[in-house]
Amino acid sequence: MEERQRVRRPGGRAARVGAAVHQAVTDLISERGYGKFTVGDVAARAGVADSSVYRRWGNLEALLTDVALTRLNARSPMPDTGSLAGDLRTYAANVAREITGPEGLALLRLAVALSGNGQQGRRALDDLLAERARHLQSMLDRAGERGERAPDALEVLDHVMAPMYIRVLFGLDPLTPEYVDELVDRLL
Repeated sequence: MEERQRVRRPGGRAARVGAAVHQAVTDLISERGYGKFTVGDVAARAGVADSSVYRRWGNLEALLTDVALTRLNARSPMPDTGSLAGDLRTYAANVAREITGPEGLALLRLAVALSGNGQQGRRALDDLLAERARHLQSMLDRAGERGERAPDALEVLDHVMAPMYIRVLFGLDPLTPEYVDELVDRLL
């Protein structure tokens, strides 16, 4: 008898469960805050069994790390407007929209909470920053190939991304398009 090999389909049941669990975590963080819910709460909200969550992620910290990394890294491709200034303005505007959206603050708070919660959480934040830096570096390399003088990725994180994150995390003045453009202008 021929043995059938199991094929995972993108968009299949596993993808639906993953999306439901991620959304449940994001909603619970928004409603209750970090550390104020259990795997059981997540499973109930997502409409899945606790065992499904444990089987896929192992524990709540691993799930929270996965949600933070997945959600904060999910964005459109790096812009290519033909100039570094245009690329940075577009990228910064996309990040501003991402972190001020309905789930943005909760996800930023999750990333901060995870970073202070042991080695796994610190690794999650390091992974997130490394991913952001890799994306930025591709944009900066492209600018260099066009003959433009480009800052390094850490400078972009320090001078453009960090001020936006701080404003959102501490509820300071809103991220207006003018403010975001000003951050880019100061960097360049």
